[in-house]
Amino acid sequence: MSTAISAKAVAELRQRTGAGMMDCKKALEETNGDMDAAIEYLRKKGIAKAEKRADRSTSEGIIGGEVFNNGQSAVLVEVACETDFVARNEDFGKIVASLVAQRVQSKAADTDAYLAEPMAGGSESVADYIKSAAAKTGEAVNVKRTARFDADANGQVGIYRHHNGKLATLVQITASSTEVAQHEATKELVKYIAEHIAASAPIAVDRTGVPAEKLESEKRVAEAQAREAGKPEAMIEKIATGKVEAYLKDMTLLPQPWVRDAALTIAQLVAEHAKKAGGTITVDRFARLQLGAE
Repeated sequence: MSTAISAKAVAELRQRTGAGMMDCKKALEETNGDMDAAIEYLRKKGIAKAEKRADRSTSEGIIGGEVFNNGQSAVLVEVACETDFVARNEDFGKIVASLVAQRVQSKAADTDAYLAEPMAGGSESVADYIKSAAAKTGEAVNVKRTARFDADANGQVGIYRHHNGKLATLVQITASSTEVAQHEATKELVKYIAEHIAASAPIAVDRTGVPAEKLESEKRVAEAQAREAGKPEAMIEKIATGKVEAYLKDMTLLPQPWVRDAALTIAQLVAEHAKKAGGTITVDRFARLQLGAE
């Protein structure tokens, strides 16, 4: 006959081990309510050990990624750990590869939903798989962010991963036809743009993607700076507007000078490649993940 497990016992075990509520309840059930045996059970499973590490700094790691579905889909997964030594370890690389493969199969709308779903071919959740990985590496391991883009038949997705694995980007475009989307010039373009986004860190594709409150904030700052500089009140509005326009030119993707050739803006680069591909191309969206950045 199994021992009834009280909520108080579960809470105590959780406080002593840092493990999750369900893990603690199961451990107590498996050990007939013996607290010390339950702690040992969790330690053997690697759960308590991993959970205790969860609050430690995870500033190292790898951003894994993959393009699939004939270039119409791509994913990025930011997997963090504590030290560069572990990040460069072959076993950690396998963990990252497994998590990327899971994100390829996953249709989860966001990272939280991805972490809650079961790993392919197993019963444990992605979050539980990560706990097990933490026990194997001896460090805290967590997935901080993921990104997934899925284009339609007229779309194409590009990916760039920096050589050290600590910075990666995705970009999605839409072309005027499937033929244009699959043209070599279009495939080259999305790679160029993804690389550029890594280097230049734009905040949006164009001005329509910048929140109104951000523009208002920039304008207020510009007005205050103009007044501080002693500019006539009649000129302040014009000065502030000019500074906001300059900000948009610097911080949005399409007006930025291309990192490979500053004589071309990204908008001009897109137009050139669209002409080569025999149609039109628009840039829809992008994601930029940098290890440790928010």
